[in-house]
Amino acid sequence: MSERMTEAEAKQRSEEIVRPEKPFNWFRWLISGALVLAFLGTTGTVDIQLGQITALPERTVHYLGLMYLPPDIGELPRALTAMIESLGMAWIGTMIGAALSFPLGFIAATNLFSKPVVFAARQVLNFFRAVPEIVFLIFFIPVAGLTPVTVALALGISSIGTLGKLSAEVIEGIDQGPVEASKASGGGRLQTIRWSVIPQVIPEIIALWLYRFEINIRNSAVAGAVGAGGIGTLLIQQISLLRDWAAAGTALAVMIIITLIVDTISGRVRRRIIRGPQRPVDIGANAGEQPDGAMSGRDDDGPDGDARAFAPI
Repeated sequence: MSERMTEAEAKQRSEEIVRPEKPFNWFRWLISGALVLAFLGTTGTVDIQLGQITALPERTVHYLGLMYLPPDIGELPRALTAMIESLGMAWIGTMIGAALSFPLGFIAATNLFSKPVVFAARQVLNFFRAVPEIVFLIFFIPVAGLTPVTVALALGISSIGTLGKLSAEVIEGIDQGPVEASKASGGGRLQTIRWSVIPQVIPEIIALWLYRFEINIRNSAVAGAVGAGGIGTLLIQQISLLRDWAAAGTALAVMIIITLIVDTISGRVRRRIIRGPQRPVDIGANAGEQPDGAMSGRDDDGPDGDARAFAPI
């Protein structure tokens, strides 16, 4: 009985406790109001009309019907050729960006160079990140003409900023133990980078290159819309000039499917590079048999273990 009374009293006391009111967060409301006002203000600058937004689903269904009811299968070889050209532009652009951003990534790492050098390198990377691909494309048109080479150069130069910044962040996260050991043994700056830094970061940097290649595939289609070649040029010709919606739908389907395939393959390769080779454990001929060294606690990859029990994939 006393225990029940104690619980009832505790409950009554807890109900009698007056909790302080949560203070009004003026800063949060000011920021939220500023964001709403900024959104409303920008809607006027881009001339958004409510009627166009509400009619968008109906128009989308209408044009999709024009594209794929029925699709133009005869345009498939032409669309594949244009998409292969876009892949080539994206690949060359990625290689240009990778080659030029690789040394800048090391120079922009705070754990390898002094602050003035890092600041200068990061400003160079910020410049390449600030300028869009289309601006570089317009700049290179007088140099290389309106050709796929121009798109590849624009994609490559534009990739330097992003790849260099991400590479610098990877380098700044390395294990400093090998670096300190290299310096203690008398190694210079270049020797330390070659033998202590690059082996740690090269898998992730290559994965970044592959990820940028995926992005450049989509950017090559946008850049090609100005008439420089690839799937973008084919799409703009079929939609704006010929009004051939069935052929445009075939080209669009080819672009989406091939991009998804490349993204899937690139994602698997990136994961494989970062994780390294998988080494499955040989469970032996019998279900209960364990590999040599499992009972004794020995490392099977070590000098005393049986390395033949492990085979790389």
